[in-house]
Amino acid sequence: MNKDLKKLLMIALLGIVLFVPFLGQVHLFDWDEINFAEAAREMLVSKNYMRVQIDFQPFWEKPPLFIWMQALSMAIFGINEFAARLPNAVFGIITLCTLFYIGKRVVNERMAWLWVLFYAGTWLSFFYFKTAIIDPVFNFFILISFFQVFLIRFGNRKILPAILAGFFLGLAVLTKGPVAILIAELALIVYLIWNKGFWGLGFKHVLILSLVCALTSFSWFGVDIFHNGWWFTKTFIAYQIRLFSTGDAGHGQPFYYHPIVLLIGCFPASLFLFQSRKQNLQLNLKAKDFKRWMWILFWVVLILFSIVKTKIVHYSSLCYFPITFIAALEISKMDLVKPQWKNIFRGLFLGLGIVWSLLLILLPIIGKNKTMLIPYIKDEFAIANLQAEVTWSYWLCSIGIAYLLVVILVFVKSRYFFERSMVLFLILNMLFIPITMLAFTPKIEAYSQAAAIDFYKSFSGKDCYIIPMGFKSYAHLFYARKKDNNSKAYEQNGIKWLLEGDVDKPIYFICKINYAKNLDKKMNLIRMGAKNGFVFYKRNDQ
Repeated sequence: MNKDLKKLLMIALLGIVLFVPFLGQVHLFDWDEINFAEAAREMLVSKNYMRVQIDFQPFWEKPPLFIWMQALSMAIFGINEFAARLPNAVFGIITLCTLFYIGKRVVNERMAWLWVLFYAGTWLSFFYFKTAIIDPVFNFFILISFFQVFLIRFGNRKILPAILAGFFLGLAVLTKGPVAILIAELALIVYLIWNKGFWGLGFKHVLILSLVCALTSFSWFGVDIFHNGWWFTKTFIAYQIRLFSTGDAGHGQPFYYHPIVLLIGCFPASLFLFQSRKQNLQLNLKAKDFKRWMWILFWVVLILFSIVKTKIVHYSSLCYFPITFIAALEISKMDLVKPQWKNIFRGLFLGLGIVWSLLLILLPIIGKNKTMLIPYIKDEFAIANLQAEVTWSYWLCSIGIAYLLVVILVFVKSRYFFERSMVLFLILNMLFIPITMLAFTPKIEAYSQAAAIDFYKSFSGKDCYIIPMGFKSYAHLFYARKKDNNSKAYEQNGIKWLLEGDVDKPIYFICKINYAKNLDKKMNLIRMGAKNGFVFYKRNDQ
């Protein structure tokens, strides 16, 4: 067997071990996870695979490619959490193999292994392959498209990479929308300015790339326009513009939101951004150029999504590739030059390592002593969430204590054995991250949404309406296994008809405790009960 193939199989096995186990351990989280999973479920129920739907109505926020992947997974493994998250786990495996291939081709095998270790041993990049959100697949297609553009200049062939770059960029559009084109265009403009011209990247290649991207994108958009007219596409584009220009869905955050997320969430890889030097004399032209592309990708994504009004953690997740690449490159150069590690690097490593350690130590302590925390909380819903019966043990603090000891050990040893210490830390991080997820995620979910989901699941398969009031959710659709049974009166009149109209089936409402006073005033509603911050109602005139 080819040696490179053996190495890729080893990496694939590592990805399987890291990303596949325990995918169905906890319920899907509102909104994004359940949003996409529900769209996939409705595809299977309705047999309508050409249009994304939520509550069996057209859903214009996302294209269908990732939803198709989830629908296929659910068709094989059933409609459940494991099937919804499996596509990202598969792409996690593919991503690690791809990073090794690119790293070896661009720099060397040593750097390639380090890139794999950094991506698998960094908190957020690991975590997202265990979720059911779109971004890991979208990010992969963007990376491959960028790599193909890089090959136009440094590969033996010119036309094929241009075609593949356009194809993968088109797949990114079909995964998340026109933001893929915006990122690519901005990156190309910056590259041309930085590089003072195309230098091997000809205008015809950009033209081919653009044409193939358009054809790939319109393989779905065009078919939908042909069959259903322009309404869906226009609404989709209008939504994307609104997402960029307004703080949609309560996700307006300050300008510095994403830098902080990346600094803390991409620990330890993010620290190498402070260590990276402008002097790269030991790199060949090919490695320098790819590093340039990675820096461009980093700054374009960071600045773009810092300007955008809507800010969510995973919006900057495309930065994980350049961050981990820079980190791997810095260490891989140690066999050529012995750098002086900056004090800010070692200080941040120790500081952020302590932050993560304290977080892991304090979570069980807070869980065991939550009553002491309640007087300082002003949100009625949050206080009620803490009433959930969750079993905590002080033994869980040992995870954080062990992590703190590892951080201190690496900090001390890194002064003399930096490379070996950092590799050891990444390997141990690959153990700590899944252990942390197994230990804490179910408990956090029990506070945040478990009571609501249990309520939804109690109506699974029943012919009724379940309506969240005062908050946005998709969980009631997925976990109650909502059927395509909306009445025309409901579609025309909405909530008002459900509250006051001549309804055709039982109706149940759920709200957060701080909204309950609004429903308590309704004479035709019976309060069925309350649990962990959620209050449940039923219309009594049916």
